[in-house]
Amino acid sequence: MSSPAKCATVLTCKAAVAWGPGEPLALEEVEVDPPEAMEIRIKVTCSSLCRSDITQWESKAQPSLFPRIFGHEASGVVESVGEGVTEFVVGDHVLTVFIGECQSCKHCFSGRSNICQKLGLERKGVMHTNKKTRFSIKGRPIYHYCAVSSFSEYAVVHSGCAVKISKDAPMDRICLLSCGVATGFGAVWKVADVSKGSTVVIFGLGTVGLSVAQAAKLRGASQIIGVDNNPRKFEKGKSFGVTSFINPDDYNEPIPQVIKRMTDGGADYSFECIGDTGAVTTALQSCSDAWGMTVTLGVPKTNPEVSLHYAQLLSGKTLKGSLFGGWRPKTDLPSLVQKCMDKEIHLDGFVTHDIIFDNINEAFNLMKEGKCLRCVIHMQK
Repeated sequence: MSSPAKCATVLTCKAAVAWGPGEPLALEEVEVDPPEAMEIRIKVTCSSLCRSDITQWESKAQPSLFPRIFGHEASGVVESVGEGVTEFVVGDHVLTVFIGECQSCKHCFSGRSNICQKLGLERKGVMHTNKKTRFSIKGRPIYHYCAVSSFSEYAVVHSGCAVKISKDAPMDRICLLSCGVATGFGAVWKVADVSKGSTVVIFGLGTVGLSVAQAAKLRGASQIIGVDNNPRKFEKGKSFGVTSFINPDDYNEPIPQVIKRMTDGGADYSFECIGDTGAVTTALQSCSDAWGMTVTLGVPKTNPEVSLHYAQLLSGKTLKGSLFGGWRPKTDLPSLVQKCMDKEIHLDGFVTHDIIFDNINEAFNLMKEGKCLRCVIHMQK
C-alpha cells in the first residue's frame, strides 16, 4: 500500500496573508504543500481570533517573518496524512494546538509538564520538523504562526499539535478550547487547583479572565473579584460568575489595599490575565500572606521583567507561571471537550461575533478597538 503522504498533492486555497506588521490582511491564493512525515493537512472549519494573533501581527520585532499567515485557535477536518501518522485518518475532526505533545520526551513522559521538548512553542515561522514552511505564493515562502496558521482554508500541522475530537462537537465553538478559554480553565483547575469557598481576584476581564471566573465559579469559590478599567465588563463578568468589580480608576489608594479590605487580608488566589508585569506584582500583593497564590496567564508586550520585594515570597505566598493552563493537549483536552458537550462548560458567552472569512479584517478591527471577546471566523462557505 502506498504511503498517504505520497497520495497527497499541492493544493491551492484562499488564505489571509499579512504582508507586513499591522498591515490589513490580504486574501490571497496560496499553495499548501502535502503533509510531510508525522504531519497532517486539515481543512479548517472555524478559527477564533486570539489577542496574541493581534499582538504578533502588530509587532515589528521580527519583520523578517512576513509575509505570514496568523491564526491558531482552530477546528477542522483531516484532509490528508503524512508518512508515519497512525493516530489520525482522513475525515477525523480535530482541534489545533499551539504547543504539542509528542508523548515521548522527558517533559511529556514525566506527566508533570506540558512544555514538550520536541513540539514546544514555535517562534520562527516554520514547521517543527524540517524548519521550512508549507505555504507559498508563486514560489515565495509564506511564514507560519505557532506552526498552525489557521487563517487559511487548509493548513498543515504536526500530528502532535492536533487533538482528535468527537464529530458531534460544535466546530464553531469548540475551537475556543485551542487556546484562550482552555488557558483560563486550566489555570484554575490544574495550576492553582482552586478550592471550594475560596476567594479569587482576577486582573483583566477579557476572554481568559472570564474563563478564570467561570472555572472558579464551578469550583465553588465564594467571592470572585474582577479588576478592569472598563466598567462595561462588569455586566458581562457577572454572567460568568464575577461577584464584585473594581475599576482602578475609581480609587485613590493602591488596589492591593482595596482587595485586602474586601477579602479580610487578601485573596486566596489571584490571576493576572492582562499581560502586564506590573499587574503581576499587584496581583501578588493582593493575595493572602502564608498561603496566597498568584498565577500569571498573560504574555507581556513590553518590559518582561517582574519586580517584587522578597518579603512577598518570604511570607509564604506563591507565584506560578503557566502556559496553556498547564494542559497536556492530547492527554487533557478530550475531557475538557466532553465537559463542553455535557454543558458543564459554556462557550457561547465568549463569542461576541461570528464572521465569514472574507470579512476577517473586521474581526481584527473589533479586537484592536476592544469591542469583542472572541470573533469566530467561519472559513468555509
